[in-house]
Amino acid sequence: MQVRRRDQQLVEMQMGPMIDMVFLLLVFFMVTAKPVKQESDISLGLPGTVSAEETVELPDEQRIRIEDDGSVVLNDSVIGPPADSALTGLVATLKRFKESADANKADALVTLDASDGTNQQRIVDVLNACAKADIGGVTFSDSASEEEM
Repeated sequence: MQVRRRDQQLVEMQMGPMIDMVFLLLVFFMVTAKPVKQESDISLGLPGTVSAEETVELPDEQRIRIEDDGSVVLNDSVIGPPADSALTGLVATLKRFKESADANKADALVTLDASDGTNQQRIVDVLNACAKADIGGVTFSDSASEEEM
């Protein structure tokens, strides 16, 4: 008995749709790719400088202490006598601190430590000085909890 062979069909790969798909992918990647910027096109933001009459070393956080007699102490230096309600020296120092913090892209923080016998109006005067210097990060410190540490 003889085995008959079927007519074998040759399998062909159609190139037309494959070429269309390759061109579609090429166009897609060309459209979605970002162009490369040259170095001369990149803008740089350098930190700013603060013009000051005198060189002052300013820490990240300012600590304002109000004594019982009403004197204002900024970072261990007396800056406002009890009779000065405008606190112009404090405002000027806080403005320089705010400009320095803005130039370094940091938050200007102030910690207010009022002793127990401090007049409330004096605390308001210090808060007004902070507001004039455009400082919103004011916190109150509890001196009793710091002494326990």
